[in-house]
Amino acid sequence: LGQNGGDGAGHVPHGFYEEQMRGFFSQFGDVTNLRLSRSKRTGNSKGYAFVEFADADVARIAAATMDRYLMHGKQLVAHVAPPELADRPGLFKGSDKPFKKRLGGREHHADRGDDPEPNAAALLKKERSRRAKLATAFPDYDFPGYAAAAAAGYASAGPGASTKPRKKPAKAKRAAPPAEAAEPPPAKAAKRAAAP
Repeated sequence: LGQNGGDGAGHVPHGFYEEQMRGFFSQFGDVTNLRLSRSKRTGNSKGYAFVEFADADVARIAAATMDRYLMHGKQLVAHVAPPELADRPGLFKGSDKPFKKRLGGREHHADRGDDPEPNAAALLKKERSRRAKLATAFPDYDFPGYAAAAAAGYASAGPGASTKPRKKPAKAKRAAPPAEAAEPPPAKAAKRAAAP
């Protein structure tokens, strides 16, 4: 962009990321910058990218060639980026660094090792200090806590698990119909007797 030529590409298919784009667009000429727009939260591609070539003529040829190009079941939309986009600061900011997927909740906790078994000693130590603090303020108060759960065999359920065993709710049994209901009502019985 600017003195160099730049293209904007839209409808970029899943799986066609920075490395693949750089290899693909380098067949047209020298790619100086490339940025695939990604979600900050998930890191997934947003489906559009900006490619900067060393020569403006190469950018025009690449845009004309790649516009409406069918790739991985999607039709690419390619055009030469307008000059006002070239003046935008930070368009290619961070494009020289490889993308690292941000760890989310489950992945982060898996790396941290939140398995309750290895943390049992730390949990017991914390509980002892809490019990000591509570004993000064409330001498008669007692709570089951992690030590009771570990002794009862609930340690594998985790630090927030209940100390009571789970019970399945009893299924309601269907009551047998009353004995009188087995006989038809008197009106129906009279009709049946009168019928030939």
